[in-house]
Amino acid sequence: MAHTLESKRSLSIRLFAGLLFSLLALALYAGYTATQLGMLRRLQTDILDRNRRDSLLLLRVQNDLNILGLGMRDMLDVQDQYPLTAWRSQFQRIRTDLEDAVARESAVAPAARTQDQARFVTSSMAQFWDALDRVFALAAHDEAEARMQVRLSLQARQAALSTAVSRLLVQNNESEEQAVARTQQIHGQVERNLYIFLGVMLLLLAAVSAYLISYNRRIFDRVTNLSKRRSELAQQLILMQESTFRSISRELHDDFGQILTAVGTMLQRANKLAGPHQEALREELREIHEVVQSTLEKVRALSQALHPVMLEEVGFESALDAYIPVFERRTGINVRYSKSGDSREISRETSIHLYRVVQEALNNVARHSGSKQAEVRLIRTPGNVTMEIQDHGAGFRDSGHVGLGLISMRERAELVGGRIEFVEGPGGGALVRISVPVSPEEVHAAAEL
Repeated sequence: MAHTLESKRSLSIRLFAGLLFSLLALALYAGYTATQLGMLRRLQTDILDRNRRDSLLLLRVQNDLNILGLGMRDMLDVQDQYPLTAWRSQFQRIRTDLEDAVARESAVAPAARTQDQARFVTSSMAQFWDALDRVFALAAHDEAEARMQVRLSLQARQAALSTAVSRLLVQNNESEEQAVARTQQIHGQVERNLYIFLGVMLLLLAAVSAYLISYNRRIFDRVTNLSKRRSELAQQLILMQESTFRSISRELHDDFGQILTAVGTMLQRANKLAGPHQEALREELREIHEVVQSTLEKVRALSQALHPVMLEEVGFESALDAYIPVFERRTGINVRYSKSGDSREISRETSIHLYRVVQEALNNVARHSGSKQAEVRLIRTPGNVTMEIQDHGAGFRDSGHVGLGLISMRERAELVGGRIEFVEGPGGGALVRISVPVSPEEVHAAAEL
């Protein structure tokens, strides 16, 4: 018992440790995966999304700069001799939109952009508008000089600004490509770690399963050995019981039976020796003789119940023919007895166990079924003898438990290499079916199976 408790405690500790290890591994993997996904989310938010918004704003700035370039080209068109001051309102609208775009772009500029790049765009933009204001002021009194300033200064500043914005767009594209590559790398790491985790968990599951299978196999082997030892002990007890019953039966039949028979004979002689005037003594002797005879019959009945001598004297079938009427008189249950197949001799060992199974099954009918009818069928087939005992009562499902009688019948069947079944009968009730081989070779082969 102590060893069993220690084994259970050891198994519980190992299983608990395995569970903790699995939960720890799962927690570590979940934490690592959450960290990787957090990095991926920050990468997407801080770089990809921000770069895309910034690129859209840079495209807006570049579009406004292109409009400025087209406007300055139109200003210098010699065929269209509009005064330069006529372009002030158009350039003012472009300036408003461009300054708004630059302000929005500065708010979402990537973190990778240097302060020098940001200052260059801002200062260049301010210098361009200052130069444009001076050009419009100069155009008020010297149109030709103002056009010259547009050609020499403003167009160059506009080209420099377009180049700077294009460079920022290229930088954003390169940063986005790097972010995409980093995202794919993180996805690859997460996928690889997932496969590793699944592999480790499968290995752990396989190890735990193998351990449980091995442990359960040892437990089953131990249970099988205990069951085998229990069955052997039960069979030895049955054999010892039959041996004891046989010995007591012989003692009752031979010794006590002979003694009572001798007493009865002596009483008869005493009755004959009594004189004609000793009627009272003769009456007493007759009463004593009747008591002795009744006791002799009870001793013989008890001897027959302990070990039916008829099995050894006339065989199994004749003993069964004699027992069934006695059972009907004792219990009031009508037993329909039938035989089929060729008659054959059954060994003494097989006979006693078959007889006991029939006895136990019929006693169960009387005690538990509630039925007033039963059927006993003896079926002979080549190499086997089958006994079927059936009633139409409550059946095994309503019995509530498995009694010692059923266990005893099963052990007796195993003793002679047979097979016993406890099933529900075709018409309801309980059906006990036992089939045994009738030759020693078949008994030996059945026992080996």
